[in-house]
Amino acid sequence: MNLLFALAAGTLFGAGAYLLLHRDLVRVVLGVAVISQSATLTVMASGLTRGSAPIYPLSELPVSDSLAQAMALTAIVIGLAVLALLLVLVLRVVRAFRSSGLDEVAAEEVAMEAELERRRGYEHEEEEEEMHA
Repeated sequence: MNLLFALAAGTLFGAGAYLLLHRDLVRVVLGVAVISQSATLTVMASGLTRGSAPIYPLSELPVSDSLAQAMALTAIVIGLAVLALLLVLVLRVVRAFRSSGLDEVAAEEVAMEAELERRRGYEHEEEEEEMHA
């Protein structure tokens, strides 16, 4: 059973890493989400140890570790919040640059920086001409 969970977590992590290496922002966000779920699965698999109840064992039936379940629930909530933040950031980037590809966004950013530098250069030249006149 542990081997099955390890293979599933490894497969999810590999798929998430593959998605992270793409140049599309939506796929990068999906990669982060898949890796987050891989971590949650790993935490859940670590709590599969069976034993008696830790506080007041009424029966001899095996019980799974509740701390791992609480940590997994916390990881799911935090992962959802991070996913929502990343999706909003991607939305803002797509609206600002009209593209979701990292290459196009980077090229547009370089063009904007060059335009700002050119404007600053003209402003600086105008200030020098005013000072010398």
